[in-house]
Amino acid sequence: MDLGLDGKVALVTGASRGIGRGIAAALAAEGARVAVTSRNPDAGALAAGAVHGKAYTFDSDDLGAVDGLVSAVQRDLGPIDIYVANTGGPPVGADPLGFTNEQWEAAHRSLVISPMAILRRVLPGMRERGWGRVLAVSSSAAVEPIPGLQLSNANRPGLLAAFKELARETAGEGVTFNAVLPGWIATDRIAGNAGGLEAAQEAARTQVPAGRLGEVAEIAAAATFLVSDAASYVTGQSLRVDGGLTRSW
Repeated sequence: MDLGLDGKVALVTGASRGIGRGIAAALAAEGARVAVTSRNPDAGALAAGAVHGKAYTFDSDDLGAVDGLVSAVQRDLGPIDIYVANTGGPPVGADPLGFTNEQWEAAHRSLVISPMAILRRVLPGMRERGWGRVLAVSSSAAVEPIPGLQLSNANRPGLLAAFKELARETAGEGVTFNAVLPGWIATDRIAGNAGGLEAAQEAARTQVPAGRLGEVAEIAAAATFLVSDAASYVTGQSLRVDGGLTRSW
């Protein structure tokens, strides 16, 4: 299937490793010119080399850096056609009331305000050109709260609601807004939360209906489809890639 991504410019934030890097690699394989961001300049450079893209240092908590990031990508690669809003998850904690005000504010800034700040820069150009794809890498916590992930439980649904409104507003202009909601994926984050990747795999055998952890490539495949020409009639949707983990419809 020709996904129509050859020559498109994609910005993938938080792409030095894990799901972000996997999505960047999948887009590059389809011929997109990919800008990857990372807090760590060295990690970002390694990721960019792996996907034949260009790396930019960017911390999603730093709202003042948004204008510089977008301007640099547009200068180096051209107008941004695809924006993949991805970032590392906020801190975990067993006590839902155990997070500080500063942690709540940081999570909201990273998960909601930062993507919206980037959108204010890139969406007008997408609308003018009549083609654009915006994708949030969210979490199953957005539709079904996960114990220990209170900051995600509370903030990720907010971005999905904002995307739903924007999807309706831009549906007739060639721009789509969608999200992927990963479940238990074999990444460093789940390994850290579970006490190691082997422990996470063992838990998945009994707790995930598919009987295993998901692979980054499986998220990347879904993401690549949602930002493609083939998905031009799909907008305002949240696609769960979780092996049947979430119980809600």
